[in-house]
Amino acid sequence: MTAYPAWTPASRPGIIPLRPLTFGTILGRSFAALRQNPRVLLGFALCVQTAAYILVLLGVGAVAFASFTRLDTLREGTDEFDAVMAGSIALTAITGIVLGLAAGALGVIVQGVVVSEVAHAAVAEKLTLRALWQRVKPVAWRLIGYSFLLALAALLLIGVVAAVIFAIGVAALPAAVALTILAFLAAIPLTLWLSTKLLLAPATIILERATIRTAIGRSWTLIRGRFWPALGVIVIISLVFGTIAQVVSIPFSFLSTIVTTIISPTGDPEPSAIIGIVVTVVLTQIVTLLIQSVAVVVQATATAIIYIDCRVRREGLDIDLLTYVERRDAGAIGLTDPYLENIGRVIAPRPVAYPAPAFAPGAGYPPPYPGQAYAPQPYPGQGYAPQPHPGQAYPTQPHPGQAYPTQPYPGQAYPTQPSAGPQHPAPAAAPYSPAPPPVAPVSPPEPAAPAPADDTPPASTRWAAPGAQGDAIDPESPWS
Repeated sequence: MTAYPAWTPASRPGIIPLRPLTFGTILGRSFAALRQNPRVLLGFALCVQTAAYILVLLGVGAVAFASFTRLDTLREGTDEFDAVMAGSIALTAITGIVLGLAAGALGVIVQGVVVSEVAHAAVAEKLTLRALWQRVKPVAWRLIGYSFLLALAALLLIGVVAAVIFAIGVAALPAAVALTILAFLAAIPLTLWLSTKLLLAPATIILERATIRTAIGRSWTLIRGRFWPALGVIVIISLVFGTIAQVVSIPFSFLSTIVTTIISPTGDPEPSAIIGIVVTVVLTQIVTLLIQSVAVVVQATATAIIYIDCRVRREGLDIDLLTYVERRDAGAIGLTDPYLENIGRVIAPRPVAYPAPAFAPGAGYPPPYPGQAYAPQPYPGQGYAPQPHPGQAYPTQPHPGQAYPTQPYPGQAYPTQPSAGPQHPAPAAAPYSPAPPPVAPVSPPEPAAPAPADDTPPASTRWAAPGAQGDAIDPESPWS
C-alpha cells in the first residue's frame, strides 16, 4: 500500500506576520499582546507596579518620619538643628534613590515577562505566568544588574555635570545659568540616542541568554539601520501614555479641590477634610498606576517586536520561526528554541538592480550631434520619353541581348565624424548627368503565310479479313 502525505491544516498566525515589519505594523501590533493575554500581562504588571509604589512610599515615609521627628527636640536656629536638618534631607533623598532603583528593578522583571510572552505569541503560543517566569528566572539577576548599571551611569553623568556647573557658578553665576541651559538641551538628544541604541539589550538577555556586555554589543549592532523607526515607536508610545496620564489627572485635581472646599470651606485642617483629600489622592494614584502598568506592557511589547524585526532583517530569523511552526504543527517533539539558533548569522544582501543600457545606434551610422546640418542630396527631375506610337504592342518575349540602360547614381558620401577643429561645410554633391534617350524597340518579323489547303478527297478504304487478299497465315500463331 502506497503511503501518501496526509493533509495538515494551515498554521495559526501569531500576533505579528513573520516577515520584515513596517513602522505602522510595529506601532499597531504593540497593543496586540495585551489583548491576547491580558490576565497574565496586565495583572502581573499591575501587581508589580503596585508593590513597587507601596515599597517606595512606605520606605521614604518611614525614613523621613524617623529623621525629621528629631528636629522637635532641638532649638531652631542652632548649629545642631541645621546639621540634623541637612542630614535628614540627605538621608531621605538617598532612601528615595535606592528604593527607586529597586522599583526600577521590579519594572525590568515585568519587561522580561512581557518580552517572553511576545516571543511565544509570535509563533502562536500562549503560556501561563508560571511558564513565563521559568523562562525569565535564569536571567533575572542579569536584568537587575543591567538596570542598576544604567542607573549608576546616569547618576555619575548627572553628578559630573552638576559639579562642573557648580564650580563655574561660584566664579560667574550668569555663565553657570547658561551652561545649565545648554546641558539640559544637550541631554535630551543624548538620552534619546543612548536609549534607542540600548533598547534591545533586555530582549537580548532574555531570548538569547546573553551576558550584559554581549547584550549591549548585540543591541548596538541589531538596531543599526532601524534606529529611526525604533525611536519613533518609543517616542510616540511615551507621548500617548504621558498625555493620557495628564488628561486623567486633571479631573481628579479638580475633584480634590472641590471636595476640600465643600468639607472645609474655612481652610482649617479638620479630620473630614483630611480624609477627603486622602481619598482623592489615593484614587488618583490608583488610576495613575493602572495607566503606568498598561504603558509598561505596551513599551515592552514594542521592544520585543522591534527585536524580532531587526533579527528578521539582519539574520533571517523568520526562516527559523517558520521552520519551528511547521515542525511543531506536524507533530514533532523536542524542538529547540528558534531564538537561540543562528545567532549572529548574516544573510546575503539583496542584489542591486542596475538600469538597462540605453539603445545604441546601429553599426555604420555615425551618432547624431546637436546642431549638425547635413546637405540635402540633389536629385534632378528625371524625364521619361513619351510613347512614340499609340497602341503599340510590345513583345512578350524580349529578344536576347536586349539591354535596358541603368540609371546612373553617383556615389553618396556620408559625412565623417566632426573633429575638434573648426567645422567646414560639406562638399556639394556632383550633379547627375542627363539620362540618354531610350532605344526604340525592334519590330518583330512578319509571321510566315499558312500553306494552301488540299481539295483532293481522301482515298476510300475497305476492311478485309486476314488472308482474304492472299496473305500468309502463321500456323503457330495463337490467334489463327
